[in-house]
Amino acid sequence: MQVTVYNCREFDEKELFLRYEKELGMELVLCADAPTLENINLSKGSACVDIITSKITRELMQAFYENGVRYLTTRTIGYDHIDLEAAKEFGIKVGNAPYGPNGVADYTVMLILMSIRKMKRIMERTNIQDYTLAGIQGRELKDLTVGVIGTGRIGRAVIRNLSGFGCRLLAYDLYEQEEVRQYAEYVPLEKLFGEADVITLHTPLTDENFHLINEKSIAEMKEGVVIINTARGALIDSGALISAIESGKIGAAGLDVVENEFGLYYYDHKSDILDNRELAILRGFPNVTVSHHMAFYTDNCVETVVRDSLMSCKLFLEGKENPWEVS
Repeated sequence: MQVTVYNCREFDEKELFLRYEKELGMELVLCADAPTLENINLSKGSACVDIITSKITRELMQAFYENGVRYLTTRTIGYDHIDLEAAKEFGIKVGNAPYGPNGVADYTVMLILMSIRKMKRIMERTNIQDYTLAGIQGRELKDLTVGVIGTGRIGRAVIRNLSGFGCRLLAYDLYEQEEVRQYAEYVPLEKLFGEADVITLHTPLTDENFHLINEKSIAEMKEGVVIINTARGALIDSGALISAIESGKIGAAGLDVVENEFGLYYYDHKSDILDNRELAILRGFPNVTVSHHMAFYTDNCVETVVRDSLMSCKLFLEGKENPWEVS
């Protein structure tokens, strides 16, 4: 029962993989790098491959198939980085490994608070011993309306967290949840855009919501609106976001994800010139906080995704019902 694991991090995942390898009776081939055509041969002899957020193209999918791979699991909730059409074409099943919602939900609230309290400016001033107050006056959550787009597990956890701050809560989702109604009011998307002081995104990336935040939707928002994104970078049109920050239409942003981040996170690029101009511009704004797609990154999450991704492979190999299979 051999599984090839790509993107295996030495400092936190490797020990867990080795532990579960013994517990589940598996043989693991561990690779620190993302899958490429150069290291694809590591998957030979494995019916299952375990990855993280690396882009899996049709070319890679075909190479996996030719090596005998029949199941691909990602140690993430989202799987938009995987070419599902190619997987279907080659008869490769795909699974994910959802982690608990609290890590991302906590991080979201942190970004909201950092944005409305101008924490980036405060920290930059403190670092150079500038202890002045002008320009760093913040707002209180109790005085604001927060719009939550997407009320799946993470969106619901964010709403529960925010309910304790006394803010007005609006929600939007194609599939409304009764649990949400005790804290928030479901409204049409246009009403949420028009009335929310803070908008936070918790929806998967689909063809239908690509660039959900764009020039048109931004025009419908309140002046000085705060945008938070801990979901997927391509939910926001980066060019439209930058223009709106420059004009003051968007008063602040907290971004754990950005467009075109594949191949960028999670590598050391401090000596590199990056091919992502929008990211460089966004990082330069004093009212924009950018982190590197790590809202999920907690002790609980790391153990959960390692364990469940391997359990998913085990169930597939044993021909049993697999709750993690998505395609």
